[in-house]
Amino acid sequence: MKPIMYGVIGGGGAVMIAIVIILVSQSTPQYALLLNPVIQTGTSTDMHVMVQNTGKAPLTNVRVDYGHGTKADIIPVLNPGEKVWLSPSNIDTNNNVVVTDDQGVTVTKPYTTPIKTPLADSD
Repeated sequence: MKPIMYGVIGGGGAVMIAIVIILVSQSTPQYALLLNPVIQTGTSTDMHVMVQNTGKAPLTNVRVDYGHGTKADIIPVLNPGEKVWLSPSNIDTNNNVVVTDDQGVTVTKPYTTPIKTPLADSD
């Protein structure tokens, strides 16, 4: 009787794990992008734009448009999970960054400034 109980419990656990894997894999969209344009000011101004493929399939001809006639950057192929950092120059920070691709994904975001945290005194 105990081997049957262990088999039922083990089989039930395997079914639950399979269901979780299926649900997680289905929740990831085929095509998706994460965009994070950041501007840091201080003695100089640094601008960085991070583009990441958060979908399940590769994205092609990913175009990063900074606006106002500034030359766009093109990423020929961005594979799932792949992240690219770009450092545009001479950009009007009042612009939004617009990213498009051949698969029809469009993401628009303004530049953000990271929150500066004060350093603790080390007395």
